[in-house]
Amino acid sequence: MKLVNETWHLFKKEVLLEWRSKYAFNGVLLYVVSTVFVCYISFNLTAGFSGSSGYAVVWNVLFWIIMLFASVNAIAKSFMQESRNRLLYYYSIASPQAIILSKTLYNILLMSLLSVLALVVYMVFFTNTLGDPLFYFLIVLLGSLSFSTVFTMISAIASKAGNNGTLMAILSFPVIIPVILVLIRLSKNAMDGIDRSLSLGDIGVLCAINAIVITTALLLFPFLWRD
Repeated sequence: MKLVNETWHLFKKEVLLEWRSKYAFNGVLLYVVSTVFVCYISFNLTAGFSGSSGYAVVWNVLFWIIMLFASVNAIAKSFMQESRNRLLYYYSIASPQAIILSKTLYNILLMSLLSVLALVVYMVFFTNTLGDPLFYFLIVLLGSLSFSTVFTMISAIASKAGNNGTLMAILSFPVIIPVILVLIRLSKNAMDGIDRSLSLGDIGVLCAINAIVITTALLLFPFLWRD
């Protein structure tokens, strides 16, 4: 119960700070909208491409590329923007598990909102090719969850190495690539309108990856926190 209370109070603090400044949300939303618009202009310059057989594939892959970089921009600063004095204060009032959980929950909320808005903007600019829109929407939310868990953990590790952005990119690469591959395969099934039961295996893989990442973060972060 103590862990839940600490996590909840820290989570509310993260949401309140973001609500006051709206720095991360507005910045990443601007990035997403501008990137989608640039891609829209590029697609229009390719005459007849929207009717080609490869349009759906490019539509899907391009969306996840945009969301990947949006996630990095939004989540990478989870720990890197925290001052040393503030981290010491957190150390005195809460457990490390509560801190990493609150950061993860906040990033899940932030990325879910951004992903939904990004998908809406994406569908406004581009021709809708979704065979199963509801299932694609659920995959987008699951992708937001995966990006949040992975990048929150990596951000915590990188923050203890002098806020090294290069280290974060190196550490996240072997973890995020399998996630991206599974998400692209799942979302392609949703675009093709394939029976949802055929995607249960990939959903299980993605949930297993998230469970492993969260468990690893809960086990390792206390040791990083004491450093």
